[in-house]
Amino acid sequence: MSTRSSSRLYGSIQLRRNRGLVGLYLVVAAFVILYALLFPGILSIGGFSKFTQNWFPLALVTMAQALLMLNGGITLAIGPLVSLGAVIAATTMEGALGVPGGIFAVALAGLSIGAVTGAIVTHLRLPAIIVTLAGSFIIGGVALILLPRPGGFIPDWLSTTLAGHTPVAFLLLVVIVALWKAFLATPLGLGIYAAGDNPVGAFRSGVPVERVKVVAFALSGLLAALTGLFVAAQTGSGDPLIGTPFTLNSIAAAVLGGVGFLGGKGTMRGAICGSLLLSVMINVMFFLGFPPVAQYVAQGLIIVGAVAVPELLAQWRARR
Repeated sequence: MSTRSSSRLYGSIQLRRNRGLVGLYLVVAAFVILYALLFPGILSIGGFSKFTQNWFPLALVTMAQALLMLNGGITLAIGPLVSLGAVIAATTMEGALGVPGGIFAVALAGLSIGAVTGAIVTHLRLPAIIVTLAGSFIIGGVALILLPRPGGFIPDWLSTTLAGHTPVAFLLLVVIVALWKAFLATPLGLGIYAAGDNPVGAFRSGVPVERVKVVAFALSGLLAALTGLFVAAQTGSGDPLIGTPFTLNSIAAAVLGGVGFLGGKGTMRGAICGSLLLSVMINVMFFLGFPPVAQYVAQGLIIVGAVAVPELLAQWRARR
């Protein structure tokens, strides 16, 4: 196949995968414009930096959740892993190895826990939702044992670097997205979509389905734990319960971004846009004076609509 034919084929595939995201992009753009009108300060460097710092953790955990959903799984251990990452960071950075040792400990914990979880799901043929539910209790318990109450030590310079008045969080997100694109070019990266869409067909085509699933869980755990590191830098301490809201929010943002529960459906850019929509939506409702209860109701209705409308449209097209 010629280079021109390959480029044309790649372009057509990308166009088809983005076609379902056009509506999402328009909704996100509308909410961003509304948010900029309500809070013009976001157009400044400082305002943009603060916004991306608040969005960045949600974007990371959404990527962690989407990794597994694209592969046909789901995790309920995102929140506890975020908490554990924050606790490990806050309890190791004052030691002899300092910040590099703390970052390494957080990354190793996330990778190891994710890989073990993936191995259990894969080799014991257990449902991911059950294994991760049980794991969430264990991980949360370990976080509480390591740090029973908020505290620990995070260097001021690290907090200033990651959560200061510069858009470091946004630059980190760009780097992570670039690494994801590079990973997709590898056999394992391509296998995530293939194994999620049709595991039997992928296996017969030579895709190492079991290894792909374990890698997906390991990378998901790494992203969740690193989210905890960033949150600890934001707050200046570790908190064994700080990750609790992230579990359901990661699922909600991924669903808003068009990622399906059955695997092989959706894109990572859609998931990131979903996290942006959820983050902006919460801020807009706050500036419009929505009480907290109304915010939860509105979020729930929007999420249900995001799931139901595409399905209804597909059924309508099928009847025509």
